Amino acid sequence: MKSEGLDLLNNHFLNKGTAFTKEERKENKIEGLLPPFVQTLDQQVEQAYENYNAKETFLAKRMYLMDLFNENVTLFYKLFSEHVNEFMPVVYDPTIADTIENYSHFFLDPQNAAFLSIDEPEDIKAALQNAAKGRDIKLIVVTDGEGILGIGDWGVQGVDISVGKLMVYTAAAGVDPKSVLPVVLDVGTNRKELLADDLYMGNHHQRVTGDKYYNFVDKFVETAEDLFPNMYLHFEDFGRSNAANILNKYKDQILTFNDDIQGTGIITLAGILGALNISKEKLTDQVYMSFGAGTAGAGITKRIFDAMVEEGLSEEEAKKHFYLVDKQGLLFDDTEDLTPEQKPFTRQRSEFSNADELTNLEAVVKAVHPTILVGTSTQPGTFTEPIIKEMAAHTERPIIFPLSNPTKLAEAKAEDLLKWTNGKALIATGIPVEPVEYNGVTYHIGQANNALVYPGLGLGSMAVNAKLLSDGMINKAAHSLGGIVDPTQPGAAVLPPVSKLDEFSMTVAVGVAQQAIDEKLSNATDAKKAVADLKWEPKY
Repeated sequence: MKSEGLDLLNNHFLNKGTAFTKEERKENKIEGLLPPFVQTLDQQVEQAYENYNAKETFLAKRMYLMDLFNENVTLFYKLFSEHVNEFMPVVYDPTIADTIENYSHFFLDPQNAAFLSIDEPEDIKAALQNAAKGRDIKLIVVTDGEGILGIGDWGVQGVDISVGKLMVYTAAAGVDPKSVLPVVLDVGTNRKELLADDLYMGNHHQRVTGDKYYNFVDKFVETAEDLFPNMYLHFEDFGRSNAANILNKYKDQILTFNDDIQGTGIITLAGILGALNISKEKLTDQVYMSFGAGTAGAGITKRIFDAMVEEGLSEEEAKKHFYLVDKQGLLFDDTEDLTPEQKPFTRQRSEFSNADELTNLEAVVKAVHPTILVGTSTQPGTFTEPIIKEMAAHTERPIIFPLSNPTKLAEAKAEDLLKWTNGKALIATGIPVEPVEYNGVTYHIGQANNALVYPGLGLGSMAVNAKLLSDGMINKAAHSLGGIVDPTQPGAAVLPPVSKLDEFSMTVAVGVAQQAIDEKLSNATDAKKAVADLKWEPKY
């Protein structure tokens, strides 16, 4: 049924606000419901940006943008597209952490999300249909809220991460916002302050685990696949004990992706390739150390390992290049409670004369002399001056990526890393960092932001309706980004800037689509045309 009158103005996918022409106002029974002057989309953008700038804090700016999204999707994305670099930290990380922590108290609008409760699994189909409302859904971002950013378990409030991630898909890669669906699996929460909060909007019980949890996830996946057969399913911020299990179960069956395991690995690999492009060193000569061996740390390690194998090393040779350090120190094959993802990269105590002393990062760095140090620990300030100077004493251009976010959880500041290494460190951070002036050189700091890769990866996969997301497609995404760096510039960043997100997303999308065609995972024949045909633009 055609929307008209107030129904039309309240439909944020169709609403044009003051840009409805006089003819459209008559035809749709909205004459007299808007001020008489007809604005252009550009005028609306100017007006909206003026309002945005009047807000004094990032949180206030984000709340304004969410209100705008809830009123007029096209205007929101036109504005976003013109200020991508400025808006990214507002629409997504780090500001989104504030809205997630306060979601139940800030709540005004569900923003088209589907809320699926483990206490009512029989309602999954109806909930997905109600949220989709007849739309052809091609992309779902789903979370269970257990491992949100670096801030942990936020239960149903984690739905904001699904909403925000989908906004980046559209702003960066032109995924049609009418074709996306944010989903949260509410399986409870273990955060005591949420359970004690009368205003908390999720299930007021501990997280459900074990078979009941996995059966619920199964039912969601099966129902979503049945309702939306051409869907790309993106898992986001699931807990350490479940994320890899879920990915491993579905990755060879359906077109699916886990950003924490795969996306962070791709962008880190891309950053390392960019750094090696500057230092002129080989990937297979590097000694890799991960500080933090959870979902992200182990996922990144596997991606770098796969790349070394692709470069010609045997699996046995490649494994000798990797060291995982977690809260108990270096992970050995006899360390208790190892996850399946950690086990392949553990070391033997017999390799070290002082194995029992390798219980902290500094001791392990002294023993191993890594050339690459990646932090996913969420332990702020742990890349200390003695550790970094020790590392720099044994490699000419140390590659150091403190990736934990938000800002308060970063392992080190870029300016300190440059100072401690006399400007030699090749750095990527998990948060946006302004250029750093040091000894007369302006150093541009690459942001290892998954948004540089996952939107293009998704668009390319969906454009050719790929059967699966293969390792070849994932590696193609990393190499597409890693090859963009200009190594001739003093202080060059190891990754391309977020300000050119839309441009690089297209590079990634076409590369991934072509790889899917080459691997016979798609019936498409023209990758560029398929990507161009699917890409949406914000215009009336």
